[in-house]
Amino acid sequence: MPRPYRHTAPVPQKSATGQVAAVYAQMKADFLLADGPLMSLSPAPEVLAATWALLREAEIVGTAARADKEAVASAVSLANRCPFCTEAHALLAHGAGDHELAEAARAGRPPADRRRAAVLDWAAATRSPGAPALSAPPFPPAQTPEFVGTVLVTHFINRMVTSLLDEEALLPGAVRRSRYVRRAAGLTVASAARRNPAPGAGLAVLAGPSPVGPPPAWAGEGPIGTAYLALRDAAAAGGELLDAAARAAVIGAVADWDGGHPPLGGDPTGPAVASLPEVDRPGARLALLAALAPYRITDGEVAAWRSAQARRAIGAGQTNGSNGSGRAGDGGGADGSDGALTRVLAFGAMAAVLRVEAWTVSGTRTAPTP
Repeated sequence: MPRPYRHTAPVPQKSATGQVAAVYAQMKADFLLADGPLMSLSPAPEVLAATWALLREAEIVGTAARADKEAVASAVSLANRCPFCTEAHALLAHGAGDHELAEAARAGRPPADRRRAAVLDWAAATRSPGAPALSAPPFPPAQTPEFVGTVLVTHFINRMVTSLLDEEALLPGAVRRSRYVRRAAGLTVASAARRNPAPGAGLAVLAGPSPVGPPPAWAGEGPIGTAYLALRDAAAAGGELLDAAARAAVIGAVADWDGGHPPLGGDPTGPAVASLPEVDRPGARLALLAALAPYRITDGEVAAWRSAQARRAIGAGQTNGSNGSGRAGDGGGADGSDGALTRVLAFGAMAAVLRVEAWTVSGTRTAPTP
């Protein structure tokens, strides 16, 4: 599939089957799908399904205003330096009917409404552990699952989109230059942005074993918690494609992350991966870049990982006849398939999300149990 996709070839809509087809059908009904960015996750169907389930249940469904949640997603995307997601969520906020909020979120400035200004300040602060805004979330406890779920799935999607897509190819120049164009473009997505489908249907696209453990306290007992656990488990499985020492290196480096963007000079992964065997470094680098600086993943980084996977496969006596799923245990654990790449990146992205979750919910009032 041509631009804007890079590194992987998503499953086209017309040839999708099984779990991928089920996700595409829900996305078309409840969101937007026209060779959309989430399709970049389709080489790893379980990652795509869990991402969609959390996005749907937290951001699209619920009692909180859709414009508020889209603005929150835009503010998070701006903090993560994901220009396409910043603009896309701002357009959806336009489509939901709040033009001033949409423009404020994409520009990183406070809107006139003080409550909404506090909401955007809270969202942007989710990259800043200990930030005062995180100690007093500006929304009712009953809406905690929606707002926290929206923040966390946005952090995950930002990293995956930036890793796997050419964002410049996704962004029409006119949208970036003119608020009048953005407002008009918002009208084209108004029907999707103002839709509020019934909760729970996103869980129907999940497959495999049920998520392990109870839902996090912030999520309450509803479908948002189940979807979050499914995404956590799907991403964790991607870590199994790295050797134990590489997984530990990624987890340790992210545990030391302070939420900031690494300086442009130097290598943000160097100290963490330096002691790993040469064949393990490219995978650990990709996972760490997905976590900390996905905009720095290059064709060369991916090519080095594929080369290392080919060497590993030869050394293990494997062939290139895997089924392309890239899962450990099915012949794809050491290949360089699109599925394996997507899963390794998801592991790194989720490592960062788990860190963000820890400092975001420290002051959050949990949702009441139904």
